[in-house]
Amino acid sequence: MPQVTHPAHRNGDFLVDYEEKVFEDVKADPGEKALVTFHTVAFEGSIGFVNLLQATRLQRKGYETSVLLYGPGVTLGVKRGFPKIGDEAFPGHQNFNNQITKFIAEGGKVYACRFALQALYGHGEGSLIEGVRPINPLDVLDIVLLHKKAGAVIIDTWTL
Repeated sequence: MPQVTHPAHRNGDFLVDYEEKVFEDVKADPGEKALVTFHTVAFEGSIGFVNLLQATRLQRKGYETSVLLYGPGVTLGVKRGFPKIGDEAFPGHQNFNNQITKFIAEGGKVYACRFALQALYGHGEGSLIEGVRPINPLDVLDIVLLHKKAGAVIIDTWTL
């Protein structure tokens, strides 16, 4: 067995260069838009949370940013908690809710498809996090088309 000769990593060590930025820091021009769509189940992978972080970053870069929750994506926009709504049952349990609330507070818009909310997941509009706007299932395509016509940055995510 070969001998390991380098010292063990310790808490606080850097394993990669976190300071180097390769690309310029792009900011939105006035009036530019962004849309991030989610067709993913809350807690079934990291992409839902990662895209909420991306939507927040787009908003902070000056893009008028909207999030579309449809299909299983509506599960990201519902109130949760245990034993009571708002309680954090385990560390990170409220990550989605907290990030959506922060995104909305910073001016972002979040839309949730009413069809998926009720027909697929058995929730009513009262289940949505405050500030999440329920929309008609026919609006799902139209919000994408409106953003496309506006030349928006569009990030689509599908997982299942």
